[in-house]
Amino acid sequence: MAELKITLLKSLSGRKASHIATARALGLRKIRDVVTQPDNPQTRGKINQISYLVEVVEA
Repeated sequence: MAELKITLLKSLSGRKASHIATARALGLRKIRDVVTQPDNPQTRGKINQISYLVEVVEA
């Protein structure tokens, strides 16, 4: 299965609570945190919700 490398580029301060929760669910806590997640519809949905905060690269 393909993997996605997700990097948090912007701060979570002052964001909607649901967007903060989504970032935390992906494992992102601080700026420049990088996590690897499986490429599936659930992960893509989370990324779509906070796309303005993250950068995604196929690993």
